[in-house]
Amino acid sequence: MEEQQAKTGKFALNYGLLSGLISVVFGVMLYTQKMHYETSTAVIVISIVILAAIVFFAVNAFKKANGGFLTISQALKVGVGVALVAAIISLIYQFVLTNFIEPDFMDKVMEMAKPKAMANNPNMTEEQWEQGVEMQKSFAWIQYPVLLIMNSVLGLILGLISGLILKKSQPEY
Repeated sequence: MEEQQAKTGKFALNYGLLSGLISVVFGVMLYTQKMHYETSTAVIVISIVILAAIVFFAVNAFKKANGGFLTISQALKVGVGVALVAAIISLIYQFVLTNFIEPDFMDKVMEMAKPKAMANNPNMTEEQWEQGVEMQKSFAWIQYPVLLIMNSVLGLILGLISGLILKKSQPEY
């Protein structure tokens, strides 16, 4: 009787849900500290480290469930799957935050960015600033597919690294 092979999708979904939940908790923490307006390097690095750790744990758990064997292809599937599920959950949280919890989020972000933009572009008029703000607001939806793509690429890279570290081929008989 042949042993049933583990499914990459199950691990991607479970660990992606875990990663998404952790990122939402992290987002709520930033919100309660009024740090959710900033896109600081530290916040980005922490988010990537969280995702990297969870992808590694997911690939390792898959390997254990798969009889101790892992191919690069399987690691890539798990990595991208985890990153995609996590990104979808994070984007849902972001959508709820910016449209329901804090509908004036975009206005506050623009208000905070204005002094720096004016300092970097001293020739910019108030009218040009307002036009730029309106254009950014009309293209705000583009962040959703861009973040999905970026997270997928990051998951691909993290899955590849995890796969290279944990790879173990089944012996040929």
